[in-house]
Amino acid sequence: MQVSSAEKRVVVEATPAAVATRVADRFLTRVRARTRNGRIAHIALTGGSMGGAVLRTAAEDPRIEEIDWSLVHFWWGDERYVPRDDADRNALQSRRALLDHIPVPEENVHEAAASDSGLSLDESAAAYAAELARYGTDEHPWPSFAVCFLGVGPDGHIASLFPDREEVTVTDAAALPVRNSPKPPPERVTLTRPVLNSSKRVWLVLTGADKASALGLALAGASYSSVPVAGAKGRKRTVFFVDESAASEVSPDLIDQAY
Repeated sequence: MQVSSAEKRVVVEATPAAVATRVADRFLTRVRARTRNGRIAHIALTGGSMGGAVLRTAAEDPRIEEIDWSLVHFWWGDERYVPRDDADRNALQSRRALLDHIPVPEENVHEAAASDSGLSLDESAAAYAAELARYGTDEHPWPSFAVCFLGVGPDGHIASLFPDREEVTVTDAAALPVRNSPKPPPERVTLTRPVLNSSKRVWLVLTGADKASALGLALAGASYSSVPVAGAKGRKRTVFFVDESAASEVSPDLIDQAY
């Protein structure tokens, strides 16, 4: 079932496992189409249980053998400033779920510096912004992501942009240090809204009844400063992939019966 609200689309599946399967299929289809003619694909990944579930499902799909992974670059919408081998690292989770199982060159995997890298939190954010700039476009000092995955917290946060905090309103930087995060661990590096929203496709993956309120507010056009997910928007498409529990508060009048 699909639900549409203005330029935002909601794809509803029965269970979290079905959501992961649907998103993994879309992901591999998109990357294969992008790279088939030699074009580079920049992908922004997310952490969390569903981020990992999508990548693990993709890793089990035989189509991974049909993709030229040398043309794919992986980034993260945010990262936890913890040691590189800490289980909280989004990059480590993604490597274990998918990246370790595909022949992607190491230089195509762009991680924010960890706490044991020798760089401070501020230096890690600055280094990540500089790395983004190496792949910048004519329009921006960062790459245009073919797909940007985002998880969504019950409070409506995306990446490490939390409600009613300064980071969510910053527009003059690509990456920021985050301190005293309301969700542990307390120190993080995050991309900013301009970077996320310059992506061609923003795919938000959320499941569970505790995400229903955030989804409802995002579709209702809430203030992005108070509900950051409401401000997430891809240049070509914005899709919420959700399970039935997360969709429980979607207003019936937003359902496109003709689709």
